Amino acid sequence: MSSPEVESKDRQILSLLAADGRMSFTDLGKATDLSTSAVHQRVKRLEQRGLITGYGATVDHDQLGRPLTAFISITPIDPSQPDDYPERLVGIPEIESCWSVAGEESYILKIRVATPRDLEDLLARIRGAASVSTRTTIVLSTPYENRPIG
Repeated sequence: MSSPEVESKDRQILSLLAADGRMSFTDLGKATDLSTSAVHQRVKRLEQRGLITGYGATVDHDQLGRPLTAFISITPIDPSQPDDYPERLVGIPEIESCWSVAGEESYILKIRVATPRDLEDLLARIRGAASVSTRTTIVLSTPYENRPIG
């Protein structure tokens, strides 16, 4: 069963909210040529359908003391073991995201730490907690991230 098509106005609302999750219903209405109550109803419907799964703040990780971003690919040492790596790693706060991927690695983790030494310590904790080998890519700069839908 396929999901219902997302209407043009709903796509417009989703795009606006992705760019500014704090945009008021009044401002959304002005941008979409809809009444405030119509926008409110559409947003509630988009939330109920699961197209909007939450609202969040974009934070400055440099100011939070975690300027170093890296991607860590993990591969099981023993592939016969259960695939419960996300559960084994969920308690490690430096891991921002965890993606299951196709390819040589099983998962890719996005992490944020303060220093290269912290990264080294984190890698040891990940390897110990999940019994995996790792491959790390350090981010030098981020020209853009979390781009709004188009």
